[in-house]
Amino acid sequence: MPGSVLRLSALLEAGAVPHAAWRHLAESGDAAAQRIADRTDRGAAVAEAIGGEAVAPVRRRWGRRAAAERDRAAAWRDIAAAWEIAATVGAPLAESLRGMSRALRDAQETLDDVRVAMAEPTQTARLMSVLPFVGVIIALALGFDMIGVLTTPGAGLACLVAGLAMIAGGRLWTSGLIRAARPTPGTPGLHAELTAIALGGGVSLDRARALVAGATGAGAHASSAHSEASADAGSATHGGASADDEVERVLDLSRRAGIPAIDLLRATAEQQRSTARTDGRVRAARLGTRLLLPLGACTLPAFLCLGVVPMLLAVLQTTSLPDL
Repeated sequence: MPGSVLRLSALLEAGAVPHAAWRHLAESGDAAAQRIADRTDRGAAVAEAIGGEAVAPVRRRWGRRAAAERDRAAAWRDIAAAWEIAATVGAPLAESLRGMSRALRDAQETLDDVRVAMAEPTQTARLMSVLPFVGVIIALALGFDMIGVLTTPGAGLACLVAGLAMIAGGRLWTSGLIRAARPTPGTPGLHAELTAIALGGGVSLDRARALVAGATGAGAHASSAHSEASADAGSATHGGASADDEVERVLDLSRRAGIPAIDLLRATAEQQRSTARTDGRVRAARLGTRLLLPLGACTLPAFLCLGVVPMLLAVLQTTSLPDL
């Protein structure tokens, strides 16, 4: 996606009008550009057409692909917001999109770094979650009547219920830890980047604030479905209270120093993206340690309940103790 946005900015800088630029990009084989160009052919505004890319995937996809689709949808929302602001204030679209392509590239690299760091602990946790069932299979292979023991009322059935409950609890716990360690969808530093675009069009600070708030809020686009998608990823823009405060501090510094705020805002956006990358790596590193908790509290006890204790019960059932 960052590459597509960069190519689009080059087409605009060369003099292509927005609709023609999207059409040229579509003819090069870009499926998303094709859909956007088709929407503009049907009369949609360009920002609304771009925002349409953030709607359907979020509603259709679930499971393992859900996180990737949320990231993609958040990126398209960010592009739509940048386009909407640039078109409203008359800022150069090519320059604005070039800045957004850098922001999206940095955000994608951050996501990739975190996913790589999370891959090993995540796969280890998933592998260990099947350990209790492996214990049952090994015991069956050794000739123990594990099925009979586990389905017999009493200690065997209690082991079965307890083991399955701990497996389910461990999976839920592990999934929650992995989900919490994932980066928030969206582009870090977006608020500062959009404010710089707005100020680049020559509007006042108050007008720039209003435009950014409108473009990143639930009502940024006319489509009610897109509004729902934006609310679904409310924190995705990394433009919450802390980002607002950071932008206000930069604007205050600009006023006191008597220098243009645009370069300061873009430097702030770059710093926020760097911070997001570091935070993501730290969360991924902590995940490896935190995943030991469900392993020790749920997975290993489940292995004992399903694999070890029933095997001992089977041995006791088939062994006659000598009379004392």
